[in-house]
Amino acid sequence: MPDFKLPFKLYIDSSGDVIGASLHKVQIINDKPVEGPICFISRQIKPTEARYGSSQMECSCLFWALEKLNYFLEGCFFELITDCTAFKSLLNMKTPNRHILRWQIAIQECRGNLTIGHKDGNIHKNEDGLSRWPLPNNIDNPAYVPKEDSPQILTEGINATDLNTTFFEEVQNNYTQDKNCSILCQLLTKDCKENSLIHALEEIWIK
Repeated sequence: MPDFKLPFKLYIDSSGDVIGASLHKVQIINDKPVEGPICFISRQIKPTEARYGSSQMECSCLFWALEKLNYFLEGCFFELITDCTAFKSLLNMKTPNRHILRWQIAIQECRGNLTIGHKDGNIHKNEDGLSRWPLPNNIDNPAYVPKEDSPQILTEGINATDLNTTFFEEVQNNYTQDKNCSILCQLLTKDCKENSLIHALEEIWIK
């Protein structure tokens, strides 16, 4: 049985059109802490991810890795290791766009169990190799992520009806025939507050 008091280590990396992650576990062997691999995953990026910068791609990689490796990491302490220096500042951004906000929310669920470490790219070898070996992003890949469907634009129909002018004439005549409506129309037309007209209104209309 693994010792869950000792942390997991999650390595992530992105390179070109590929992202990869590897999960390791620290165990005590012969009274010494030894880090051993559990699993390795990688995939090609989706068309929508091709627009991301390097830091955003690293965040997307983490979001994907947490989703795929949730079975191992949920409720456990783990150290995230990346070669992206801007990673921390991006996750702590005060005014994020919708993508970064989504990633921040996902990270927030494990903030109490997560520490972030940095490893220079030239020694980030266990993960760098995965991010340079593009496994197809299809259903044969256990780390497969479906491509987004084309966005559907909802439209609402507007029915325009050509009403007969007789209808408007009847409405206008009814306004002029009603005492109070007629006075209000005069006040609005003259843009004034003639006391004689106001006092001619019924009390309920004055209120």
